[in-house]
Amino acid sequence: MAQQLAGRVALVTGGSRGIGAGVAIRLAREGAAVALTYANSPDRAAEVVRTITEAGGRAVAIKADSASEAEVIASVAQTVTEFGGLDILVNNAGGGRWATIDQASLADFDQTFAVNVRAVFVAVKAAEPHLREGGRIITIGSINGDRIPVPGGAIYAATKAALDGLTKGLARDLGPRGITVTNVQPGPVDTELNPADGPIADTMRGFMALPRYGSVEEVASFVAYLAGPESSFITGTSLDIDGGYGA
Repeated sequence: MAQQLAGRVALVTGGSRGIGAGVAIRLAREGAAVALTYANSPDRAAEVVRTITEAGGRAVAIKADSASEAEVIASVAQTVTEFGGLDILVNNAGGGRWATIDQASLADFDQTFAVNVRAVFVAVKAAEPHLREGGRIITIGSINGDRIPVPGGAIYAATKAALDGLTKGLARDLGPRGITVTNVQPGPVDTELNPADGPIADTMRGFMALPRYGSVEEVASFVAYLAGPESSFITGTSLDIDGGYGA
């Protein structure tokens, strides 16, 4: 089968593990040259690069903390220098402390917004001059932006909801150049940070129409579709891949 992303260049933030690693590997399998960032896991990032290169792909790992404006900007510049351009930006890095309002601090609020929202804006701002015609901006949000069924997620949910508005606005800004902007909202996905056999897994499955966790590969395949030519009429929207969590 033809590689739908042959000749394209992708940058995946937070690509050393979990969904980010899966996305980086899948985009490379589809033919893209891939840069991936990491903050604290050089060995994990190197393993993702090794997986890609041993399969015949091109990849590079870049140390960049998404909370640092300078490091995010530098990661975009390094990607362009390494591969000669940029076509696909996947904003995957994210996180945040879950705490009820009586436990949460202003520092928690600021840090979570810095990583989950501000870093996306910074990356898009840095990438925009380099994105070529038909470029793609894909952000990995969360279904918690639409539904938060347990206590403690107010700040996290607010950041993920903010991504929907940012996506809509960016789609208007970049549409005239043929660049699409989408926000992917996974539900519970089996990763080391949220394992399908973890202490909250049974509770999460109880909220879903399909009583199972999703896989990293399922999310990665969805992102690969959005990065490819067949998705060129999809923009300015949030798309759920959540097993019916939000139904």
